[in-house]
Amino acid sequence: MTGGWKAAALVLAAALLIGVGAAGGAWLSSEQYAPQLQEKGDKLTACTAARDNMLALVTEQGAKLGELANQAEQRQAKAAQAIAGAQQQAGQHYAAAQRLQQERADGDPAAVVEALIDKELGL
Repeated sequence: MTGGWKAAALVLAAALLIGVGAAGGAWLSSEQYAPQLQEKGDKLTACTAARDNMLALVTEQGAKLGELANQAEQRQAKAAQAIAGAQQQAGQHYAAAQRLQQERADGDPAAVVEALIDKELGL
């Protein structure tokens, strides 16, 4: 029995030493890696906040681009209307100028032109 107790005591001592070594290793690794984990966690928090901020800015920028595109379309439509109106007026003025050029009158050129313009304007 003495040999059995010795073997059991050796196994128990080995298990105890292994347990103490494992606990010590766990404690040492937690002491070493805890600051690194804390630092990485802080960086993750900062990156998440920066990402959220960038997402908000990009969303706002997209909305502003949409507004600018709508304003550009409205300006383009107004410009097209202005061009159409100007072309219509130009056509009317061109026709009036053609009528003035086709009329023939004798006499002082200044008086003739004045009379033609007054006639065109209804004066």
